[in-house]
Amino acid sequence: MSYKKPANRKSLRIRKAATRDVREIHRLVNSFAKREQMLPRSLNEIYETLRDHIVCEDDGDVTGVCALHILWEDLAEIRSLAVKADAQRQGTGKRLVKSCISEAKRLGIERIFVLTYNPDFFSSLGFVDIDKSELPQKIWGDCLRCHKFPECDEFALIRKV
Repeated sequence: MSYKKPANRKSLRIRKAATRDVREIHRLVNSFAKREQMLPRSLNEIYETLRDHIVCEDDGDVTGVCALHILWEDLAEIRSLAVKADAQRQGTGKRLVKSCISEAKRLGIERIFVLTYNPDFFSSLGFVDIDKSELPQKIWGDCLRCHKFPECDEFALIRKV
């Protein structure tokens, strides 16, 4: 069994994504999508929603990404949370989600939801199960265009901000 050296916490930085990050975001998100752990995103979609994204960088290397997508005046979604394998289990994902929660609070968003294959991770951050039918803005906006609709196998969770 090999020992994975933890990242130097001082070198980690959460920041808004920039255009220079798009290709790495695309690679990272779609590496998880290839394993059917999240939905794929096109380069075009990432460019169009770039302002939604934040990244974690470690000495200039993007090690994680997460997006906060606003759907309504009181509702936002956390999307595309992805952390490189060698940066996992070090708190990067939690830091990214907490940063999105802080931004939602600053914007006056009351509720944040997520569709995920990893509900335990989000439960540890205060999210609770919800039926997808309680998210009509999501269903009629994005879900109709998804290749998995109407047989979605993701778990829906929500949290008050």
